[in-house]
Amino acid sequence: MKKTIILFISSIVLFNCKPKQIIAETGVIKTEDTKNSAAEIIEKHYQNDVSFTTLYIKANAKYEDEKQSQNVNAEIKIKKDEKILISVRILGITMAKALITPSTVYYYEKINNTYFEGDYALLSQWLGTPLDYNKVQNLFLGKPLNSLNASTFVATVVNNLYQLKSKGNNTIEEEYYFEGENYLLKQEQIAQPLANRNVQIQYSDYRKENGVILPSTIGVVAKSKNTVTIDLTYKNVTVNEDLTFPYNVPEGFERIYLK
Repeated sequence: MKKTIILFISSIVLFNCKPKQIIAETGVIKTEDTKNSAAEIIEKHYQNDVSFTTLYIKANAKYEDEKQSQNVNAEIKIKKDEKILISVRILGITMAKALITPSTVYYYEKINNTYFEGDYALLSQWLGTPLDYNKVQNLFLGKPLNSLNASTFVATVVNNLYQLKSKGNNTIEEEYYFEGENYLLKQEQIAQPLANRNVQIQYSDYRKENGVILPSTIGVVAKSKNTVTIDLTYKNVTVNEDLTFPYNVPEGFERIYLK
């Protein structure tokens, strides 16, 4: 149960939201279309606006692994480039809370009355790909998990999407897929073949919330020793509100050290 809660917290930042203005994604790409190089695709993707100070999200979330399935409500607060606070609730009761900063991951859970404070190393191992704060934030914004460098990718067209595929690296293999209208990210896959780990993230449509372009839906499948699936649906998103980020471990909780 402890590992389930940790995996869910480390993954819940991958989100679906349903804001107001739908972003067009109807660009048609022909298989023989080679006019866009890897550099041009990356440049056009990063032109999409994700400027904000804070985000506040209420969501429904489903977590499933080979042993169980859980449906919860989540409240997510983000102060850009500084911190993310996640509260997980079941039947209106806060069962777990996590505070994520550039240096440290904190969380506590009430099922076993335990708390954790440490770095991203073991969370990365369990999710199946290296994580840090920027990568978590990128996932939340519908940006590629890793920063893209055009010299390391080959650009082709696959199933009416621009594909960027990493070249010459057997340690980590990356694939990114973009639609042809606004060059929004539709899917990414990061694999560690030697470690038999793989994470795939799929985005459906995108919408604008107060000028900020965000994904509408996200589905995550992480495969390592086990398979973990996360689906999230956002009920409400607000932008640039004054937010507080309260986090205090309840008295009497036991600190755990993840192995």
